Amino acid sequence: MTDISVLGSLTVTHAGRSIVPTAAKPRKVLALLALRPDQTVSVSAFLEELWEHRPPRSALTTLQTYILRLRHLIDEAEHFRPGVGATSRPPSREVLATWGNGYLLGTHGGRTDIQEFERFAAAGHRSMAEADHRAASDSFRRALALWRDEALVDVQAGPLLGTAIRHLEEQRLSVLSRRVEADLQLGRHHELLSDLASLCSQYPLNEGFQAQYMLALCRAGRRSDALQTFQRLRSRIREELAMDPSPGLRQLQQAILTGDAGLDFSEQPLHESALRIAG
Repeated sequence: MTDISVLGSLTVTHAGRSIVPTAAKPRKVLALLALRPDQTVSVSAFLEELWEHRPPRSALTTLQTYILRLRHLIDEAEHFRPGVGATSRPPSREVLATWGNGYLLGTHGGRTDIQEFERFAAAGHRSMAEADHRAASDSFRRALALWRDEALVDVQAGPLLGTAIRHLEEQRLSVLSRRVEADLQLGRHHELLSDLASLCSQYPLNEGFQAQYMLALCRAGRRSDALQTFQRLRSRIREELAMDPSPGLRQLQQAILTGDAGLDFSEQPLHESALRIAG
């Protein structure tokens, strides 16, 4: 079995032993394979990631050398597996297979943290659609707990890995926002204040987190702080983007100003203006 983790440092183990190389470019090759387990990654993708638009004449030969190095690490892992004879070991070419015009890293029943993250996130979204906010919050928390650090934090990302890392980060933030939404629906606004303050500091132009913070402050009896949060955000957006906050966020501000009862905690869905931004 091959276990793969990319939601943090790159961790790939086969037969319980690491097969992650130390050199930067072979790590990139393994990272591309780890992002698409049990799927073929084309040779052209490797060349773009390793050398962008300037591959040397020896690029194909060099890539093959990196693949051989990874297969050697797989063979070493198999060699040290207890109780497994040489004749019963799966060849490294079956674990890291040549497939069409590319290569495929097979998991053979191993776990991958990306797939687990997507499974828990999907369960959370289903629970939200069914208004089961407690189950949704639990699923989203389990999804987020799989993140150990920034994705592939120890890999020097080229164009393809960089795009994949940004996409994973967007998925994480989306799940995090949905988890906060579920917790707001459960009346956990007091518990959320510290986390939301930190998120607003980390992502100062993220209107979703800012709106959720405003709503949590309002429900905690801190309307003036909620309005000050809006004022700070509006000033920053105008200064950095020469824009105004979105209509939904302005509607939330107005609802707080007027003391709209729809913002108060209840078992009902969030007030429409709050849901549009804070959801």
